Amino acid sequence: MSLHYDGGATIIQDEKEESLSEDGVFIEIKKLGGNCRRIRSKIGIEASLDTIWDILTDYEKLADLIPGLAVSKVVEKNDKFARLFQIGQQNLPLGLKFNAKGVLDCYEKDVEILPHGKKREIQFKMVEGDFTKFEGTWLLEQFSKTKNEDNHQVIGGEESSHTTLSYLVDVKPKLWLPIRLVEGRLRKEIKTNLSCIRAEAKRVITAFTSL
Repeated sequence: MSLHYDGGATIIQDEKEESLSEDGVFIEIKKLGGNCRRIRSKIGIEASLDTIWDILTDYEKLADLIPGLAVSKVVEKNDKFARLFQIGQQNLPLGLKFNAKGVLDCYEKDVEILPHGKKREIQFKMVEGDFTKFEGTWLLEQFSKTKNEDNHQVIGGEESSHTTLSYLVDVKPKLWLPIRLVEGRLRKEIKTNLSCIRAEAKRVITAFTSL
């Protein structure tokens, strides 16, 4: 196992895993064997689960929110299901661009009430596109707090909310594209995506409270 620093972030590496924490975003990459990787990431957001859920499920506006997402179009929409056509785009050195296209099926799960708050998830799977495998989950877990008569914070209210947004994806490019060539780009893209969602949640809350 080795330990080194990259742009102010600490990276821990061994044969199977690499983890990185920077700007409030935690990312872990695990080698599943062959050309496949499992990427786990999470970020804490001072917003309610519902606020973040509304951002994630406003599918066609995601292209305006996420820099690396050039197109996000709803192909089919039913109750708790959406089929999306998306094009991701990354700038590479020498003016080159890397494009990845895909059709994703998204399954929106019901809210689960927990002792400490509530959680909800979106499961997604690429059914057609530039990856042999691209599937995973968006998981939202809200930890709600309010103040009782003695001014102590207790769990279960809506006065203030903290939500952990987690993103898990198993990814395997097609054989002609080695995973090591896109692994770094995926990590940076996921970090940017989570940070943009956090910033959008803050913007929504600020706009609401200013009314």
